[in-house]
Amino acid sequence: MSTETQARRAGRVTGGSLAAHILMGLLALYFLLPFWWLVVAATKSNDGLFQSAPLWFSDFQLIENLKLVFTHENGIYLTWLRNSAFYAVISGVGATVISALAGYAFAKLRFPGRGALFALLLGLIMVPATALVLPTYLLLAQVDLVDTIWAVILPSLLNPFGVYLLRVYVHDSIPDEMLEAARIDGAGEFRVFTSVALPAMRPALVTVLLFTMVASWNNFFLPLVMLSDNQLYPLTVGLRTWYMSATLGNGGAALFNVIVVGSLVAIIPLITAFLMLQRHWRGGLTIGAVK
Repeated sequence: MSTETQARRAGRVTGGSLAAHILMGLLALYFLLPFWWLVVAATKSNDGLFQSAPLWFSDFQLIENLKLVFTHENGIYLTWLRNSAFYAVISGVGATVISALAGYAFAKLRFPGRGALFALLLGLIMVPATALVLPTYLLLAQVDLVDTIWAVILPSLLNPFGVYLLRVYVHDSIPDEMLEAARIDGAGEFRVFTSVALPAMRPALVTVLLFTMVASWNNFFLPLVMLSDNQLYPLTVGLRTWYMSATLGNGGAALFNVIVVGSLVAIIPLITAFLMLQRHWRGGLTIGAVK
């Protein structure tokens, strides 16, 4: 191969790499811009939100804004924060346990109707969660669970995508020979699951846990329909009530800075959880494919 041909190919590779880096940089800027605006807006007073440059700092009122958030309406924001954490943890752990059991069963056990049930599961993945909220409301209303914590938790325990993800992971990553060896040693089916399969599923379990907790933390329409007691609201619905009050002007000050700072505080737990679990999250997405 001549030197000129090599130079042309190197130039094409370099040009393609540069274009890819530019595109990735633009996409990163696009996704980070709303977060940057939120950080900047959280440092401004209520008047500064509308009178200063939206993407740059003008006056630093972050400490005062935080005090307003945690004292506004007798500190109800802390109640909403606690509710969101409770819903996310209980729903995340419960959905992960159910997904682990169901995913293992679909991958390694033989039982009548397995194929039909798995096909139904794949169909449920395609159904938007919001489409099921009103039928779920009618069902829970029949057993007097509306306007309780269970109206938010029970529907969140079902995670078809988590079941599918764990089924694929178990099928590709856990050899049948390892399970058979445990059965030959006298272990029952539940013991095989807890002692042999479950430890090997840890990366995928953390992945499902993270996805479920984030979905529960960000859940808006389900608690909006199910709850009417503001003491049970999560942050998403609680901040919405503040926004509606500020927009409609229900006899009080329109404290948009409180809403903005409350939104910033609301995403900090998600960022923290992702940073703590990202190593397991990456592993959960790739180990099954590699093996």
